[in-house]
Amino acid sequence: MCFHSKQSKDAQTLEKRYNATIEKPAMLNSGDFNGFEHPHCAVITNNNQQQIQFSQWGLLPQWAKDKELQNSTLNAKFETIHEKSSFKNYSSQRCLIPADGFYEWQWLDSRGKQKLKYLLHLPGNELFSFAGLWNVWNNPTDGSALHTFTILTTEANALMSEIHNSKKRMPMILTPDIEKDWLNTGHLELLNDYLQAKPLGAVSEQLSLF
Repeated sequence: MCFHSKQSKDAQTLEKRYNATIEKPAMLNSGDFNGFEHPHCAVITNNNQQQIQFSQWGLLPQWAKDKELQNSTLNAKFETIHEKSSFKNYSSQRCLIPADGFYEWQWLDSRGKQKLKYLLHLPGNELFSFAGLWNVWNNPTDGSALHTFTILTTEANALMSEIHNSKKRMPMILTPDIEKDWLNTGHLELLNDYLQAKPLGAVSEQLSLF
């Protein structure tokens, strides 16, 4: 799963990396993001690839009556997005979520009472993208529009199976050579084949013991 991410790059770096303009520079925050706090994160959507927008973490489908569902939609298992009511209508609404790291906890006992915290990132802390889905939710109470997103997850590769040893899942991480393909075609089967054949060459850093 992926509930804690890191994006520490400035506006100029993001715009150059994605060849896109930041819509509202004042909304750009850098640092660590906790999905359960539902932060607004930078995203690039398939219908507006020249602009970096801001969207709240936790996808809200149109039928949601309020925001309570968001804690359950921070991530979406790519294998079942066409089956789950929260995601099945939004598989054509694809996005990239820029990041330069994410955090995971390794269980040291069967109940997870002791854990090791790890930071996963590319060599040199280079930017990469999480694959995601997005939706604009219309609040039935006041009619306001809220941009929301979820991060797709897949089976853990060898590195992540050792670290995320409780769930054995990992976020779907894209490098530049496949980002456009994800936005333009959304071929999930091809994407999964790519991830299995070319696992992310991540660096893991042990941070602390819980």
